[in-house]
Amino acid sequence: MRHFTVYLKPFKLDDLIAALAPFGVQALTVEEVRGYGRQKGHLELYRGSEYQITFLPKLRVEFVAPQPLERPIVEAVCEAVRTGRIGDGKVLVREVRQLRRLGG
Repeated sequence: MRHFTVYLKPFKLDDLIAALAPFGVQALTVEEVRGYGRQKGHLELYRGSEYQITFLPKLRVEFVAPQPLERPIVEAVCEAVRTGRIGDGKVLVREVRQLRRLGG
């Protein structure tokens, strides 16, 4: 088994879910996170004052899938969430040594 962690822009979540459907991924964990990287934030205007937003909103999506599907899943995820701009996100893949379900 492989554990996937995907960081992406919030508006791309539906595209990610659609890309994972053909692989039988049925369970996802989605968290709202903030990130700082090459995108370097942006300026915002609030009540007439400018201020720098350095940590931008992202989503962290985690799921597991069988090891033989690792490469096609990574390719599908990259194609689905890529916008072509800085800050598109990342895909991390780790080995799952043991998986045990807690419920029925």
